[in-house]
Amino acid sequence: MKSRLEYPIKFTPILKKKIWGGNALVGKFNKKSTKKNIGESWEISGVDEDVSVVSNGELRGVNLNELIREFKGDLVGEKVFDNFGDKFPLLFKFIDAKENLSIQLHPNDELAAKRHNSFGKTEMWYVMHSEENSELYAGLTKKLSKEEYLDYFHKGELLDIIHIDEVSRGDSYFIEVGTIHAIGAGIVLAEIQQTSDVTYRIYDWDRVDSNGNSRELHTDLAIDAIDLSKIGSCKLHYCNKINEVNNVLDCKYFTTNKLFVSDSIYRDYKELDSFIVYMCVSGRGQIVVGDKIEYLEQGNTVLIPAFVKSASICNLFNFELLEVYIK
Repeated sequence: MKSRLEYPIKFTPILKKKIWGGNALVGKFNKKSTKKNIGESWEISGVDEDVSVVSNGELRGVNLNELIREFKGDLVGEKVFDNFGDKFPLLFKFIDAKENLSIQLHPNDELAAKRHNSFGKTEMWYVMHSEENSELYAGLTKKLSKEEYLDYFHKGELLDIIHIDEVSRGDSYFIEVGTIHAIGAGIVLAEIQQTSDVTYRIYDWDRVDSNGNSRELHTDLAIDAIDLSKIGSCKLHYCNKINEVNNVLDCKYFTTNKLFVSDSIYRDYKELDSFIVYMCVSGRGQIVVGDKIEYLEQGNTVLIPAFVKSASICNLFNFELLEVYIK
């Protein structure tokens, strides 16, 4: 029955321990784990071996793949289902970087399909917290040939050619495939990306694990995937009007809007043939679908099925959301 879909669906976070991870996701966002150094919380995932499971309502205990197989376009949207079948197209994360992430890049769709039977990995970041002088690394400072890039690489001088931005809460970045990038220490952010777990690591700050081992680098794979035309900052610029829908990014893979709700916002989805995901990046509030109410606070994520045609979003305290869908 389609009516089983008529509520904001939450999923159990999938927590990932990382060598660079911190304690904010557990300590500040109330993610449930006894482990330390939790670097990532996968909020909604269709990645093989890491498929999200519903944690609330009538569909509790059903995983995302099972939902798509049962409800098809009523869950994800007819065009989305036609394009992706039972593969959920996006991956939603919160990331806590206590230390720098590796300098890395991701392959495009064609290369990822050929090498890994995967989508590429276009992604977007929204900074939720940053320590003083925290930095993001993304893009290049100048145009380079592959030979020039390799010269910097082999001399250990990659940081001399990577664009660096000092960041603040609310900053947002678009990381297209092939772009050299890294999240710097002291940053907590929301990440929206294609469903892919393919990363080519090209520098890892010379660090080693508890056994004295360095992490693998992917130098040869990366050289065919790198886009050396990505010059300058990858920062996005957007309005932040209260009680309005502020567009942050439109790309072929997803659209992201920012909602700063001081009262309430009514969202009409009748013209939208897609699921909608809300990530709470600040404060707390509620989303109302019919007679169903779901409360959100910072670090929570919900999915609104495509079958739902409207929702009311109400502030309880400094409620800020990212709204994501596929046009």
